[in-house]
Amino acid sequence: MNPKLRVASERRLGWFNRADVLAAGYSDAELRSRLRRGVWSRLGRDAFVEHGDWPADEPPWDRARRLHLLAVRSVTERLDGAVVSHQSAAVVHGLPLWGLDLSRVHVTRPTGRIRSNASLSLHRSPIGPDELTEVSGLRVTTVERAIAETACGTSYEVGVVLGDAALRDRLTTPEQLVSTAERHRHWPGSPAARAAAQFANALSESVGETRLRVLMDNHRLPPAELQVEIRGNEGDLIARVDFLLGQVLIVEFDGALKYGDGAATVVAEKWREDRLRERGYSVVRTSWSDLDHPAATAARLYRALASHPRPCDQPRS
Repeated sequence: MNPKLRVASERRLGWFNRADVLAAGYSDAELRSRLRRGVWSRLGRDAFVEHGDWPADEPPWDRARRLHLLAVRSVTERLDGAVVSHQSAAVVHGLPLWGLDLSRVHVTRPTGRIRSNASLSLHRSPIGPDELTEVSGLRVTTVERAIAETACGTSYEVGVVLGDAALRDRLTTPEQLVSTAERHRHWPGSPAARAAAQFANALSESVGETRLRVLMDNHRLPPAELQVEIRGNEGDLIARVDFLLGQVLIVEFDGALKYGDGAATVVAEKWREDRLRERGYSVVRTSWSDLDHPAATAARLYRALASHPRPCDQPRS
């Protein structure tokens, strides 16, 4: 990168505008050429970034988070008094990106004209002092309000994903999630936000586990116990399982990297499952692809439950 432009970009914490480009000795034609060739990318109105030195193997979700955070900074510098809100606030707080549309930066102002565009969504709403915080130099709505705002505009499932993650990372408490959602029960979409806040659980360890938990609840399977420890007769720990349904069915969610250690890991998992079955439990493994077929996945779990009419009477925590 041009040294002068690099200084300007670092001053803005990673992005630059047209004035910076011209001051560095480039022309408007060169700006357009670099955008066309992908040397630079447009973040939004009069905001650009050069990503040539970013990691080539950066996961797409990390790249999406990085780009959105830069877009957020470019917007907040331009709009005085704007507070980062909704899914943009969720990104700033480090919550999962699943289900979030990051094509626009979301900010809120208590008053003033609403002027949204293709890269910016401006909301008008009062923000109480207890719903405002600062993260990395950015004024943002609190975790609880960001989750409520996002759930209102997206879905119940997205709200649960965000709520589970916030509780797991100890960014909030169940009481704060619920009280904030109740506080804004007049917002459009608030029933989804309130239901998500009430269902959120800190024991859910990943987005996949959360989505599976929502799927099971939607299909009225027995309430799942999370992260249950199953022990042998001598009190030795056999396994800490993702879900236990009806005291007999263990449901595990396999992430993409579950068996990354190769054959040794597969053998260990088989030995673990054999011991669980010896104790009288059934084990069903699920993955991301099963979440795309909720009815079929729920039917599979119902069939597994039906094969064990009586609860196991085995040592567990």
